[in-house]
Amino acid sequence: MTNLPIAVTIGDPNGIGPEIAVKAAVAFAATGPRIVLVGDKFIIEHYARRHAPDIALHDVREGGVTGRCIEYLPIDAMTPDAFAPGRVEAVAGAAMVAYAAAAVDFARAGKAHAVVGCPHNETAVNRAGIPFTGYPGLLARLTNVPEESVFMMLVGGGLRILHITLHERTADAIARITPELVVAGVHACAKALATLGVANPRIGVFGINPHAGEGGLFGDDDDRINVPAVARLRAQGLDVVGPVGADVMLGDKSCDAYIAMIHDQGHIPVKLMAGRHASALSIGSDVLFSSTGHGSAFDIAGQGIADPEGVIRTVRLLAGHS
Repeated sequence: MTNLPIAVTIGDPNGIGPEIAVKAAVAFAATGPRIVLVGDKFIIEHYARRHAPDIALHDVREGGVTGRCIEYLPIDAMTPDAFAPGRVEAVAGAAMVAYAAAAVDFARAGKAHAVVGCPHNETAVNRAGIPFTGYPGLLARLTNVPEESVFMMLVGGGLRILHITLHERTADAIARITPELVVAGVHACAKALATLGVANPRIGVFGINPHAGEGGLFGDDDDRINVPAVARLRAQGLDVVGPVGADVMLGDKSCDAYIAMIHDQGHIPVKLMAGRHASALSIGSDVLFSSTGHGSAFDIAGQGIADPEGVIRTVRLLAGHS
């Protein structure tokens, strides 16, 4: 365990991120773990007035916290005129990136144990002229590591699934998969599992094609890529099984985690089992970082009905292990 707080960014300020961040802060204010919200002060104040009227706000830079309060790290990134819950705005996308960057810097300075990023909107970020396909790539850039070294692992519903590729055209994703990328992903998965308290994990590798290619009947991708990757990993002493078709592999309850080749292979089973309560860890950098396994829900933003359980579960997941 650690005494350092977890930094929780408010995500896209026009989505449900600020609301669920404040609601999570209320949930932890009395019992812990300690969290620090990261975002524009006026937005945090807006939601605190609605959902935490009896709890004081405290700027974490001032120190001296006593009693029940909501701590925050103010970041001036959003303009008040663009603060419009439910509306996609380029400035809101840029603000989300600014919050994430500040939280990562906060953690790398030794002031936070981990970072939770509330939901983002890829359209808003890209409208701001910032290339963005999700938190893993952003985290890689913020921590100066190659983007192919940072992977997403969804955790929820009793499943842990790391994705070799993520938000890209399926044809491009499959073309990018190599034995080296699979090996790197499995090593990142094993390291993350150790951080989460799972020593000597058994990791199952999904096939690229149905039935892992059926011995070449459905293509040779698995024979060229996954078979040599798994052999190399086993030679390195890791307990890795596969490749096996994803549908069959998910029935192997002896695995502690699975390796999905493309987005939907991993997202569908976790979303089916965990719904919006899944956590999405970005692993492979020097910052323990996770987002929620759901989107920014612009259709209900600002209405006071957003469920903070995804943030709460993610904070507990990261706070439970040091």
